[in-house]
Amino acid sequence: MKDPAVRSLLIDRAAQTLAAREPVTLRSLVAGTGVSTMAVYTYFGGMDGLWKAVRQEGFTRLAVRLAEVSPSADPVRDLAALGAAYLSNALAVPDLYRVMFDAAFDLEDAAAADDTLHCLVRGVERATASGRFRDDVDPLELATQSWTVGHGLASLVATGPLPRQALAHGVPLLTALFTDAGDDPVRCRRSVERGWHDLLPDHGSGPSGAASG
Repeated sequence: MKDPAVRSLLIDRAAQTLAAREPVTLRSLVAGTGVSTMAVYTYFGGMDGLWKAVRQEGFTRLAVRLAEVSPSADPVRDLAALGAAYLSNALAVPDLYRVMFDAAFDLEDAAAADDTLHCLVRGVERATASGRFRDDVDPLELATQSWTVGHGLASLVATGPLPRQALAHGVPLLTALFTDAGDDPVRCRRSVERGWHDLLPDHGSGPSGAASG
């Protein structure tokens, strides 16, 4: 019987080894784990299957994190909260995050990975239907732009040179993006601050530290 804990262990070890830029071999993966090299074949069918699983796992954990964002009466707040969830996931699993967008490795289920973006698309559609965004806003385009903000911050903070305090830049960036889509600037700022603050309370609203209004 396969043990999910062993599968997760091997995935995490592979991601950590890649992040450390160390050679990845069957022996290095299982060293100190108490499992044999055959586990890679048992759980993944070989090294190619392992790399697919590593990349897929990043999107799987992201999907779980996004699903934890409960819809509220404020769709713009919810969009910002999804961005914060994206960032908190990257901060929690930086090694997996590095591999998620590495096209050198295939995905086990590309459609499941795509659905993480479409979670944002559905959020934009809610905001448009509520009258917060203009009717001519392209949901996929705005969702992609929002994803770009999150990915840029995650790359610079979770796996890059900037301190965690830089996450506060997400508030003005998303406010500008959503205001350009038609939202009222003042109302938009409040909504974005709430969404950012709910999931990243230490960095949710910039230097002022106020996320109410």
